[in-house]
Amino acid sequence: MNELMKDKLNSAEKHMKKTIDRLTEEFASIRAGRANPAVLDKIPVDYYGTPTPINQVAAVSVPEARMLVIAPWDTSMIKPITKAILASELGITPTDDGKQIRLVFPQLTEDRRKDLCKTIKKYGDEAKVAIRNERRDVMDKFKAMKKNSEITEDDLKDADKKVQNLTDKYTEEIDKLVSAKEKEIMSI
Repeated sequence: MNELMKDKLNSAEKHMKKTIDRLTEEFASIRAGRANPAVLDKIPVDYYGTPTPINQVAAVSVPEARMLVIAPWDTSMIKPITKAILASELGITPTDDGKQIRLVFPQLTEDRRKDLCKTIKKYGDEAKVAIRNERRDVMDKFKAMKKNSEITEDDLKDADKKVQNLTDKYTEEIDKLVSAKEKEIMSI
């Protein structure tokens, strides 16, 4: 296998790893009945005209299992942070005392757990599609190399086997992540 083929395989593996990393981030942001500061990561707050993550304008702490406390460094940010949380899909109403904001996470109902499991499966399926798309893209490149006589038929078969092994490895990892997150949700 020549260097160009190895580079393409390494590039495909990097993209597959990034897909796993994105999936892990998505799972961290799923509200599972416990307070997790990661749920705020995707909520931008208007900080003097610039959309900024909440954790860059305030300290976020977890004083209790089902509560987040957001203490803005600048108290004038309380209203914009509250507004951003209300506008988000978080589904929790913040309360503030003029100095900090409290988010109390309600206990999950059985229906909500099932909905979260469906969301988890959807994210897992999307990640698998991304992995398969990467597999298709890299195989298209190898087939083009074969067509241009840059590689032999044996090289193409070898590359196909290696790409399929990578695909299987990362698909299996996605299944493990989905299964672990579902168990976490259902056991709360």
